[in-house]
Amino acid sequence: MTFSIAARCPESGMFGIAIATSSIAVGNRCPWARAGVGAVTTQYRSDIRLGPLGLELLAAGKSARETVDALVAQSEFPEFRQVGVVDRHGGTAFHCGGSINGANAGAEGEGCVATGNVIAHDGVPRAIVAGYEAARGMPFAERLLAGVDAGLAAGGETQPIMSAALLIVDKQDWPLVDLRVDHQERPLRALRRLWMLYEPEVDHYVTQVLRPAEVTPIAERRAAIQAAEERARALPE
Repeated sequence: MTFSIAARCPESGMFGIAIATSSIAVGNRCPWARAGVGAVTTQYRSDIRLGPLGLELLAAGKSARETVDALVAQSEFPEFRQVGVVDRHGGTAFHCGGSINGANAGAEGEGCVATGNVIAHDGVPRAIVAGYEAARGMPFAERLLAGVDAGLAAGGETQPIMSAALLIVDKQDWPLVDLRVDHQERPLRALRRLWMLYEPEVDHYVTQVLRPAEVTPIAERRAAIQAAEERARALPE
């Protein structure tokens, strides 16, 4: 009941995941990423434990394919699991268990992997990859959002989606972006609006941790914040 894309930005080395589902709290359960290491999605009857375990395997030097194979081998119920992995080199791999109900599939692109289950048809992940790749040249977050938007446009899940999340890691131990929408109609639109509001403050929140004396006063940031608010209000319904 979920579709997603995990990717490594070839320019910045960031890892990111955009994901949507009809269930609540997808951002808490399914996307996992670590700076300099990789990204993991764990879906369908999600075994949350596979996210941290996958990141540990990647940190130990395993490739995406080796990590997926190890996760499947160590899982108690691999037939009910769907995972996608991107490693530090942009290598990708996925697993779709044989007992997943309904249409389910995965697709790989340049440094990205999309997976989906209980989706309208098995071409949805390929549409996600195409949407991500078509947005080349845009900011990484925009590319990820373009991917899941394309998946929704291609049919998405068989049930109305109600939660979505955007997770991006860069150089620090904490996420650069961790935005979530829960139990809300049209969550991908709401997620894009959140990103538009958050984007002008991303650098600020990093600076206040690493170089607090260099923080730009709110008065000097207000114009950019207000412009973002205007753009967010102008999003089509």
